[in-house]
Amino acid sequence: ELENQLTAKSKTLDELKQSLASNGSAEQTPEAQSLRIAELCEMKDSIVNQVAQLKVSMESILEQWRAYDEIYAEVSLMTTRFLYCIDQCKPSGEEASLEALKKQVKTLQ
Repeated sequence: ELENQLTAKSKTLDELKQSLASNGSAEQTPEAQSLRIAELCEMKDSIVNQVAQLKVSMESILEQWRAYDEIYAEVSLMTTRFLYCIDQCKPSGEEASLEALKKQVKTLQ
């Protein structure tokens, strides 16, 4: 998306250059127009560099989010298993008698 915007801005800049060259504005001298065009080109180059830096930064952030998602899924699974084990190990209202333990062993099998 940023590349598309940058391409559009570049085209607009080129159109402005052509418009200035063809109009031959009486208000500005050709030297002043050349300086302004040079300034605009520098600004465009600066934006291109900023977009490149942003891309690198975003790729790094996306990689960190992918790692987070993987770790979160693993922790979630471990938590679910832990809760299941706790639920299966606690006595079901009965005293921890031999019969209750046998019943729990059958349930786990």
